[in-house]
Amino acid sequence: MSAIQTTGERQSFEKLSLIAAHSHIRGLGLDDHLQPKPCAQGMVGQMKARKAAGVILKMIQNGKIAGRAILFAGPPSTGKTAIATGLSQSLGKDVPFTALAASEVFSKDISKTEALTQAFRKSIGIKIKEETEVIQGEVVEIQIDRSLTGGHKQGKLTIRTTDMETIYELGNKMIDELTKEKVIAGDVISIDKSNGKITKLGRSYARARDYDAMGPDTRFVSCPEGELQTRKEVVHIVSLHDIDVINSRQQGFMALFSGDTGEIRSEVRDQINSKVAEWKEEGKAEIVPGVLFIDEVHMLDIECFSYINRALEDEFSPIVIMATNRGISKTRGTNYMSPHGLPLDLLDRTIIIKTEPYKEDDIEKILSIRCQEEEADIFPDALRLLTKIGMEASLRYASNLISVSYQISRKRRAEAIDIEDIKRSYMLFLDSTRSVEFLEQNRGDYIDDEGKVTLSKGEENAPNSDAMDTSA
Repeated sequence: MSAIQTTGERQSFEKLSLIAAHSHIRGLGLDDHLQPKPCAQGMVGQMKARKAAGVILKMIQNGKIAGRAILFAGPPSTGKTAIATGLSQSLGKDVPFTALAASEVFSKDISKTEALTQAFRKSIGIKIKEETEVIQGEVVEIQIDRSLTGGHKQGKLTIRTTDMETIYELGNKMIDELTKEKVIAGDVISIDKSNGKITKLGRSYARARDYDAMGPDTRFVSCPEGELQTRKEVVHIVSLHDIDVINSRQQGFMALFSGDTGEIRSEVRDQINSKVAEWKEEGKAEIVPGVLFIDEVHMLDIECFSYINRALEDEFSPIVIMATNRGISKTRGTNYMSPHGLPLDLLDRTIIIKTEPYKEDDIEKILSIRCQEEEADIFPDALRLLTKIGMEASLRYASNLISVSYQISRKRRAEAIDIEDIKRSYMLFLDSTRSVEFLEQNRGDYIDDEGKVTLSKGEENAPNSDAMDTSA
């Protein structure tokens, strides 16, 4: 019986491989027409939910859905967080994506509303455009004269385009930059006049025959045309929260690395909002609405939901994506029941995407992908047994058994995970259903809600109020 090969080249033990629950997700697995593929980019099944997420993705990219709320609702282990992860991967680096667990809001350091405000503003990107003058051309010659004492250095840089050639006088700073970048004659470089930064773009095609041996990373570019000095537009993308931190702390930009942002005064945020609006009117900046993903949103209380209601109407508001596995349950902070544990006024603002339990074929594909991600080879019959466990227990439990079974197979020096490895790990580690059965059968061995526990046969120990008072 041949094993299912899930690894190409084995990574060396010196290289750390970071494997998380959703590290195999590369995107939403959609084609060019936003139709979900059965299995692509780590996504399997959930066709309707992924198609709906694809529509949301296209609207986010077109900037037409800011200030809206989306709710992923479905049973546990149905891929809600996986779809949100795929959405973040598909958005790319230019669109801010902030992931937040609802329980993170309840912190001793800052208030609930401040934590949510910071999360909202982390999800709003500001694309700032500025023009800078650059000198771009091919280096013809570099002359550096060093003094005998090793102090002051001076030199000349001859640089050209196809239309002109100029000689520039060099100071200490520019000579150091050229030396650091290892610039030689024949390199095509770009010099930022505002800060003197030198960027090596590559080797000129005209010098391609100067050397017989060159490294594989050598890049050849054409000699620039036109003027040496040109104006270039530079784009920086920062979040509103980054601007808040920089302007609210004495250390300025370095405050981003301290980690302790603390409470930020509303006056600072109001000034930043007005300045950003001014930049937007002048065409210097562009607002990029990002995504705020709140997992297990039913853990928030009524005060947090009231804040989200108001924040969604703000001018600077991201797309809020929430996920929950609750049905009809109590909204925290209130005594009334509501769908998904969310108040009805917030539900009225959301569009709901439903996720459904995975089918057997989907679970088998997901487990196969997880084996590949964890670099664990597995025999087909062992994969089928693992799939059966995933159907009867849960997909998460079956996924957790992969790494355990792999360690057991390595201990006996097997080439891949076999049925016996799955069975042994299944007996070693309980799933939630068998754990509940064990608790029911051995209820007397555990302390109950009233503090009672059976220490031995016929003996029951209850908390003694007089003894507690005496010891106190």
